[in-house]
Amino acid sequence: MNEETEKKGTETRLLRHRPPRKRRNIILIFLLILIASGGTYYFSGLNSETASTKLTKKEPVRTEPVTKASTKGETKQEEKTADNQTATPEPVTETSIKISAAGDFTLGTDESFTYSDSFVKTASTNGLPYFVKGLNDIFKNDDLTTVNLETTLTNATQKAQKTFRFKGDPSYAQILELGGIEAVNLANNHIHDYLEKGYTDTINTLENQKIGYFGYDHQFITTVKGVKIGALGYEGWNDSADVRNRTAQDIKNLRDQGVQIILVHYHWGNEGHYVPEGSQKSLAHYTIDSGADLVLGHHPHVVQGIEEYKGKFIVYSLGNFMFGGNRNPRDKDTFVFQQTFHLKNGLLTDQKEINVVPFSISSVSSRNNYQPTLLTGAEHDRVKKKIIDASNKINGSDWLVYENKDQVAKK
Repeated sequence: MNEETEKKGTETRLLRHRPPRKRRNIILIFLLILIASGGTYYFSGLNSETASTKLTKKEPVRTEPVTKASTKGETKQEEKTADNQTATPEPVTETSIKISAAGDFTLGTDESFTYSDSFVKTASTNGLPYFVKGLNDIFKNDDLTTVNLETTLTNATQKAQKTFRFKGDPSYAQILELGGIEAVNLANNHIHDYLEKGYTDTINTLENQKIGYFGYDHQFITTVKGVKIGALGYEGWNDSADVRNRTAQDIKNLRDQGVQIILVHYHWGNEGHYVPEGSQKSLAHYTIDSGADLVLGHHPHVVQGIEEYKGKFIVYSLGNFMFGGNRNPRDKDTFVFQQTFHLKNGLLTDQKEINVVPFSISSVSSRNNYQPTLLTGAEHDRVKKKIIDASNKINGSDWLVYENKDQVAKK
């Protein structure tokens, strides 16, 4: 009984202690459940946070291709625009300038010429527009015209000691304007026929009439269609170091001022000679080598040929044109030389285009009536052939004549 009791007691004891142990077990189980629940919540929360982070990362991942696609599209558009800008050439600005030149303008006479049909008498009888009626507006339809003014325009009376001394009334400067002539060369053997006063009066007269002039120390610069053109003039009797140095320096000065087309006039050669002298050729070549774009000659009173040298033209003699210095010259043939210069983006090109336009110094063949007249038909062809033949002797090759045109060009 005691043993049982003990047992019982033990059992009792055990029974008494079982509930706490059971409670401990229950508590332990509960705690384990709680721990398990808490761990699950924690991992669930972590997983949720991770998922949220992944979504946050995925959103840019999903949108990034769209953004990149858009950026690429813009980049491609920019590249396309850049490519187009690169591929599309800049606009080319092309400019053409037509320049005309004619020979001796002696607007007046020698006072010793007393014949009734002198230039002065003709002007008094017919008026100044008479002298330009046969020009056919050739000088009005170009961009610039230069001629050689082989007279003084003055009322001075004191004369140089020489055989022929030419002068005209200052009002005769209007003839230049009426004809469409913009500038004249003064460097010749008649501009000082009435000494320094006659020379100064002539310059003042031209300025009052708004006619440009050049020669000796005077340079003419004008701007046509945005292109600067300059003209120089010299007496070129000899191919001397002095003339060369002055010409080269003056050409350089014009270039320094931005002049793009340079014309050089020379009063040179022998009267009545149809073939230029060696000194004319060598001086002309030097002038081209020094930077001139066109060389124009006068004084022989007859026409001489045209030479092409290093892609530039030399007109050795333009002959007479409106010439009051002789009532009836034996040779009345003359011509207007025209060259059209072509520029691209302000730079002169190598394109060559010249016109040789045959004229007579008179509208009648029996005498000189001082009315230069455009030739047509057989006379036109005869004078054209004369100039081409003279040019062949200089160039050593044939020149082509373009049908129905006044253009000539070297083969």
